[in-house]
This record gives sequence, structure tokens and C-alpha cells, in this order.
Amino acid sequence: MIMILDFAEQLRVGLKNLPGYRAQFKMAPQFREHPSETKRFHPNARKSGVLVLFYPVQKDIKTILIQRPKYDGVHSKQVAFPGGAMEEADSSLIDTALREANEEVGINTDQVEVLGNLTELYVPPSNFLISPVVGYSLERPEFKIDPFEVAETIEIDISILLDDSIVKEKTIHVREDVALQAPYFEIDGRTVWGATAMMLSELKEILKIIEGH
Repeated sequence: MIMILDFAEQLRVGLKNLPGYRAQFKMAPQFREHPSETKRFHPNARKSGVLVLFYPVQKDIKTILIQRPKYDGVHSKQVAFPGGAMEEADSSLIDTALREANEEVGINTDQVEVLGNLTELYVPPSNFLISPVVGYSLERPEFKIDPFEVAETIEIDISILLDDSIVKEKTIHVREDVALQAPYFEIDGRTVWGATAMMLSELKEILKIIEGH
């Protein structure tokens, strides 16, 4: 418990001085508008919240990603943080992120302590403006996925995120008729790219400071 509490306090401090768009853009796909411009040009974007949750597993600290199932949509089969669109009943984007994390993977939101936010990020294909909410739990959640929303969960040790060798680049086929060059994180044999990779890129810079890299 002491380990996760110490980590959480350092992370809370780190979130007060975000590296922002500079860090995000390191993992931006080809043809991506600079994040600093997108909010100005997309005032009608739909608001969304995702949860970046840290928790202890034995002597390690992990976070969780999900893989979306195959469906008829722009984010089919992609890797993401638990989260989704803001609903009328949500009083804030923090509420959105927590509600969606509970619905998608069964996280008990009463056990989540919110630490802050990463820099918001606009996603052009779905017209979402994402607010990444960062929090921690004193214990590993008992995950229970909604198979309609989630194909599987992917637990990641923070040491993996700090490993520069997982950063690669390749041609990604977005649709049958659309392909682009994009940097990505290779995590557990999966390609993590796009908005999720951009958020992870900012998170990685904060973790490097915390871990003394």
C-alpha cells in the first residue's frame, strides 16, 4: 500500500505541470493536425472522458487498457483506455470517465481516487474531445467486461511504458481504402496508436520524471 500511495502522490504533483501537446504529438499519425489547433477549429466536438487508472499488483504498479471488439465504426478493434461519451446525467467529465470504466470493465469507482487530468485531446474521425482522467486504487480491481464494449483487457506494468524499444512506426490500414504512417507502442503484441498512443506519450514523460529516467 505504501508503494502505490507514494507513487500516487508523485503522480499528483506531476500532473500539475503537464508536458501537453509537445509530448502528445510525438506519437501523432501522419497528416494529424497539431493538437493545439484542433479545439479552435472543432468547437462542436462531443465531450468524452477516459480513465487512466493505476493500481498495485504484488510489487508492481499497473494500468489498464481495453481492446474494442470488431464493429462497424472508426475505432473497431482499437486499443483504448476505458471511457466514452459524456451523458446528460454526468455532472463532469470525471463522472463520465468513472461511469464508463464501471460499465465497460467493472471498476468499482468508490475505490478510485482521482489525481488529476492529462491534456485533453481531439479525435477527428469520431469528433470527440477526450479528457483523460488519472486516478489510482489501493488494490487491483475485479475486472468484469461488457463484451459489447470490450473484447479484452490489457494490463500494463509502468516499466513497459518506460521502455523506449516498444515505440515503433509502420503503415496502418485504417480502412480498406485508407492507409497512413503512424508511430505506435507495441504492447503485449498489440499495436497501440492514434489518440491512445498520444495520451500514453504524455503520460510516459510524466512517469519518466517520477521514476528518475
